[in-house]
Amino acid sequence: MRRQLAGQHRHVWAIVFLQLVQAAANLLLPTVNAAIIDDGIVAGRPEVITRLGVLMAAIAVVQAASAIAAGYLGAVVAMRIGHRLRAQVFTRIQSLSSQDVALFGTQSLTTRATNDVQQVQAFAVLVFTMLFAGPAMGVGGIVLAVQQDVALSVVVIVIVPLLLLIMYLIVRRLIPLYREGQDLLDRSGGILREQIIGVDVIRAFVRQGHEVRRFAQTNAGLTANNLQSALLVAGMLPMIMLVVNTSSVALVWFGGHRIQAGLMNVGALTAFIAYIMQILLAIMMSMYVLMTAPRAAVCAERIQAVLDTEPSVSSAPKRPARLDRARLDRNHPERARLDTAQPARLTFQDVGFSYPGAEAPVLAGLSFTAAPGTTTAIVGSTGSGKTTLLNLVPRFLDATEGHITLNGQDIRDLPLDELRTAMAIVPQHSHLFTGTIADNLRMAAPDASDEELWAVLEAAQAMRFMRDLPLGLATPVGQGGASLSGGQRQRLCIARALLRNAPLYLFDDSFSALDYDTDTRLRQALDQQLAAATIILVAERISAVADAELILVLDGGRLVAQGTHQELLETSATYREIAESQLALDGTQ
Repeated sequence: MRRQLAGQHRHVWAIVFLQLVQAAANLLLPTVNAAIIDDGIVAGRPEVITRLGVLMAAIAVVQAASAIAAGYLGAVVAMRIGHRLRAQVFTRIQSLSSQDVALFGTQSLTTRATNDVQQVQAFAVLVFTMLFAGPAMGVGGIVLAVQQDVALSVVVIVIVPLLLLIMYLIVRRLIPLYREGQDLLDRSGGILREQIIGVDVIRAFVRQGHEVRRFAQTNAGLTANNLQSALLVAGMLPMIMLVVNTSSVALVWFGGHRIQAGLMNVGALTAFIAYIMQILLAIMMSMYVLMTAPRAAVCAERIQAVLDTEPSVSSAPKRPARLDRARLDRNHPERARLDTAQPARLTFQDVGFSYPGAEAPVLAGLSFTAAPGTTTAIVGSTGSGKTTLLNLVPRFLDATEGHITLNGQDIRDLPLDELRTAMAIVPQHSHLFTGTIADNLRMAAPDASDEELWAVLEAAQAMRFMRDLPLGLATPVGQGGASLSGGQRQRLCIARALLRNAPLYLFDDSFSALDYDTDTRLRQALDQQLAAATIILVAERISAVADAELILVLDGGRLVAQGTHQELLETSATYREIAESQLALDGTQ
């Protein structure tokens, strides 16, 4: 919290001052009221009633003004804290590797960045509007109540510890309930997300009933948890009111006898009861803050866990090595592009990758070179490590063994933004963002003209369906590209990569949703447009890799063969088996 308050100390001190003024005004009102009763009404002195009435009205105005000002400043500071926390969590999530994100889970990170921050922000509002005024009113009320009548103060000595004990017992039980509740919220959100994304698969296999029961089980646990915490919170106020009302009856009973005996004035008893009510109000304010504190504390722990996570893939701290590239626009660094005339030579030297705690490596002993102007294709059975290999190049994952060099420089020595500027990537899952087609394409080059967009769309064989769109480049795209077919999404992602004009291209099974005719025309266009670029291609179809200058065959995370299509047909049983299954060779070639 201290870091989030940086630059806001003036506001905080102003809030503390205003809350203390508010508490002092509240505490003065019963004393002035007692003086009006004893010195004005009972004594029959109208001038005293008028003078003290004006004073009482002025104190009430000061109390109201300070409360409003403190509330406004408190809300401003709390909103700024929420704004900073959301920005920090979002920035940290953006810096995490795929491996780090998987440790938390996508749904948990979403909840931490939204709901958890909201809970901390709500707690901050209460702190800056109640925390200082509550204790000040409580302590001041006790002191002034004792001044009114020492004998009746025995009731205060009994009531305050009893109320504090009730609050302590309830809050102690709330903390583990709130922690469990946030975990259950993550789990139910994750199930809901899965069911929404996979709704077609669920319907296709007629699993709606099973999914309803699965969600109902988690929902029942979350409901039970929330019910327990709600019952504790709901039970706190009646217990406090029972103690306070019983005390008020006792005060009136004993105070009446003391007035009858001449040991106490009517105004003093009225002020004493008012101070007891203020003590009650102070305790209720503190109770409300403490009631919210356990949930906020749990949420703060979860947020801090994200902020304290150091990314497993980190950028080079200074720029010890730089790729040769075209001039960098200092005002718009996101527009930096490598000139495709500059070659990109990618080399793997005994590269391996293992997940922490895994029994066996995903990749091991990979050595090859992808030369400029050539296509390096990667084939293998499902789970052989093809996508993992590709993810090592832009450092979505970091190799745990060996070295990967780009133009002779270890990629770990290159700043991440500079490394990734050197390549264009078409991921396995074609993902588009909410916006227009033009917005999605310009992610690769924000300053690209419409003519450039149409040129890459034509190269990506997307013109056929683009002509049918009335709005053209301004056509809205739903989240994830849900409004487009799989083949359309793939072609738009390929067009986006082509717009990058990079020396290195990574295609991760990027043509799987295309028909053979479109696939053939697209490859011809790519051969012309990317003639000087280094291409690394992951594909399932043998027809997609047959023309590659170098084909890598992976099996169980190891490079079992490499060569051209014809060479591998003659020397690699693994490759030949894959080819025969697709092309029905059976000795015909």
